[in-house]
Amino acid sequence: MHHFQCILQAQRCLGWGPLASVSWLLLRTCRAHSSFSSTTCPGPEGQQEDGVREDFSSRLATGPTFQHFLRSASVPQEKLASSDVVDPPPYLTVDELLGRQRKVYLETYGCQMNVNDTEIAWSILQKSGYLRTSNLQEADVILLVTCSIREKAEQTIWNRLHQLKALKTKRLRSRVPLKIGILGCMAERLKEEILNREKMVDILAGPDAYRDLPRLLTVAESGQQAANVLLSLDETYADVMPVQTSPSATSAFVSIMRGCDNMCSYCIVPFTRGRERSRPVASILEEVRKLSEQGLKEVTLLGQNVNSYRDNSEVQFNNAVSTNLSRGFSTNYKTKQGGLRFAHLLDQVSRIDPEMRIRFTSPHPKDFPDEVLQLIHERDNICKQIHLPAQSGSSRVLEAMRRGYSREAYVELIHHVRESIPGVSLSSDFIAGFCGETEDDHLQTVSLLREVQYNMGFLFAYSMRQITSASSQTLRGHVLCRTTLKDCSAHCSPE
Repeated sequence: MHHFQCILQAQRCLGWGPLASVSWLLLRTCRAHSSFSSTTCPGPEGQQEDGVREDFSSRLATGPTFQHFLRSASVPQEKLASSDVVDPPPYLTVDELLGRQRKVYLETYGCQMNVNDTEIAWSILQKSGYLRTSNLQEADVILLVTCSIREKAEQTIWNRLHQLKALKTKRLRSRVPLKIGILGCMAERLKEEILNREKMVDILAGPDAYRDLPRLLTVAESGQQAANVLLSLDETYADVMPVQTSPSATSAFVSIMRGCDNMCSYCIVPFTRGRERSRPVASILEEVRKLSEQGLKEVTLLGQNVNSYRDNSEVQFNNAVSTNLSRGFSTNYKTKQGGLRFAHLLDQVSRIDPEMRIRFTSPHPKDFPDEVLQLIHERDNICKQIHLPAQSGSSRVLEAMRRGYSREAYVELIHHVRESIPGVSLSSDFIAGFCGETEDDHLQTVSLLREVQYNMGFLFAYSMRQITSASSQTLRGHVLCRTTLKDCSAHCSPE
């Protein structure tokens, strides 16, 4: 009890909140037990001897400052790029951050970005001395890279955690304690709710916190739960070379940008992945060159809104002419100026290896200006396949979804794409049962499918996500109604 009072008083002295301070103080108290035992902690009234107060203050002075808990004040990316060893926080040593050959088992759920995130997370852990295992039974650390785009995706993770609970309970005492972590979008969306609901979860790491995994796992070793779900305005992992999960792979994903600014009314991505930011062109080209040298035959450029890519990393790039949007399309945000755009990047990537196929996903229909279509047509190694997510065939529903285009503008783009790239293969996404969708709206979507004749389609039932603007349009659960927005709450039924 004496040590707990010391912790609380130290917390008050430094002005830290409980979440920010508890990891450092508990770890430091455990390691310096004898020192704290022989030192009288300042009481609430502060009536201690000056010598004791000065001694205690000097101890606290060696602790972390507030900036150590700010994501934006972490180790600069250029320093990370030049060294495999990251400077540890003041309350840990370099040795404590090492994995000591503990075995990590990684499971990936969701989109291609999560596959790439898994490779990034593993690259970081590998440099810290962890080993990879494909055998769940021999793992010391189990990390689930999660998706939060629909409720079903999250329920899959909850079910998986129940399965892993038995594995953790039956763990032999002779082995190091099994640690379980939730990474990615679900960690970002639910945050402490996961830790409160499933006490067996040891760490949480949002999509922008993978660099912090060695520290989080070290904190978890002391028996605490550890989390970092802070989003970043500049994290792109540009200096982290993803480690391919399959040595015999012939294709790879290359992340070129992260986040999304579109703010479609149904979509959780801007809240789990943050604002759009793009990797520097140079770092992308370097990664593609290395993949070519390794003998890979195909790369897919990745991003939540991949063709809105804009590299503003150099001052001179800001003088670049802004690319026009597709005809008849608009944005939900203020028009951005300058930067090297997607057409420039696609041009440079396609020149690296004429024998390497180039794909990209997932684009937004608004960002297909003529220069992009022309480039796809001219370059033999850029695959003649384009994903054009429509989401609905009804202009009224598209407006409610905040998609920035009408059915007519979308169909005009389809015709323009086919004229620009003869023989192009088209795919699309559709949401059925969006709140307020009527039977007529649904039939318009069906007619769009018949009119366009896609080569492939991905169709999903609408799943309401909290925080999104569409969630405020209904009073109860998920909605599969086809009625007016005004009457939605009266007619919607749970999924």
